[in-house]
Amino acid sequence: MLQSQAQTHINSRALARIAAVGAFAALSAISARVTVNLPFTPVPVTLQVLVVLLAGLSLGPREGALSQLAYLAAITAGLPLDARMLGPAVWATPTAGYLLGFAAGAFAAGWVAERARGRLPGAEFLAVAAGILALYAFGASWLTVFFLHGNLAAGVAAGIAPFVLIDSLKAAAAALLSGAGRGAVRALTGGRP
Repeated sequence: MLQSQAQTHINSRALARIAAVGAFAALSAISARVTVNLPFTPVPVTLQVLVVLLAGLSLGPREGALSQLAYLAAITAGLPLDARMLGPAVWATPTAGYLLGFAAGAFAAGWVAERARGRLPGAEFLAVAAGILALYAFGASWLTVFFLHGNLAAGVAAGIAPFVLIDSLKAAAAALLSGAGRGAVRALTGGRP
């Protein structure tokens, strides 16, 4: 009887963790609807960076990245959930590297946060900085290599510079919301964030 109850608790907790991962995947899709196109770059500003970083901070590195991989899988499967509503055709655009960077960014933010929380002041801010760097590394590299003929200066000008200020604000918001995010995940799963 006790073993059966323990197994039921473990199964319900696992389902709750899956639901939390799915919730962040859904938030990534919803936040893609908040899009501002800039005339001087093929990469739009979206609210997704906030969600990506918050996923890593709230779920941890593995599940944060998994939430973003679930979002990308839905796009690849044909759902038009990206900012321009292209579905799988988005993989042939200048923004594809940023989408791939979502998983890396969530992982990096979660990984740094797990190791720095309680040890370093401003750990959440260090974690979101790591997440942004990972996201930019993937996004700007893709843009530079496949669409700007390897011109690194053009890649930085079109793929990083226009976004530093706004992404810094989104990163700060994610850092400030991370405690609430971890609390919500803890409440949902009945355990650790």
